[in-house]
Amino acid sequence: MKMKHILIVDDDIHINKMLDEVLVHERYMVSHAYSGTEALLFLADTKPDLILLDLMLPGLSGEELLPQISDIPIIVMSAKVDVEDKVSLLLGGAVDYVTKPFDTKELLARITVALRVKTPSLNRTLEFEDITLDTFTYEVFIEDKKVKLTRTEYAILKLLIQNPKQVIVKSFLLEKISEDTPDCTESSLKMHISNLRKKLRDISGKDYIEAVWGIGFKMRTE
Repeated sequence: MKMKHILIVDDDIHINKMLDEVLVHERYMVSHAYSGTEALLFLADTKPDLILLDLMLPGLSGEELLPQISDIPIIVMSAKVDVEDKVSLLLGGAVDYVTKPFDTKELLARITVALRVKTPSLNRTLEFEDITLDTFTYEVFIEDKKVKLTRTEYAILKLLIQNPKQVIVKSFLLEKISEDTPDCTESSLKMHISNLRKKLRDISGKDYIEAVWGIGFKMRTE
């Protein structure tokens, strides 16, 4: 089973060290960001399974960072105890709220619940080997690395992953992806697929898509 990855966003070195020890002991993979800006830079390339977010951060605050994160459960850690603050943060995208100082056993229990709730519905994500495609956010990841695709490249990959063992003929592919993107033509299709294959290969070193000469394309299966 893949180790769950937690990002701690807190500028307090002592809290980072304490949480790191506790979470590593519980067999989580842990990363750290010490400001809101550093967290955004981290999230541009990596998608953790959960974020522990402090509010009082240098530069970009936790409240400002929260709405910029999607599809990752966030547990807010704060010394603020006002009920209105908690309600506002929960409505703003956090899945839970713990008040500092907190009991580590309680925090671990809340992390377990948040990760359980995160499990997507079958319709939300499509998977092929180590590729995950999120149909709500239009994001694609290879393991925890984000793949930056154009709208057309996303539409092609989505159709191929939906039919992983089937050769998709060019005419059908063009017809179906036109529902998601208007800028792919028969003459440009080869270029779009070439760019898509390169972006996937640059991250994993693997070639996921194969051309079936004179017919179309399919996901490469053993």
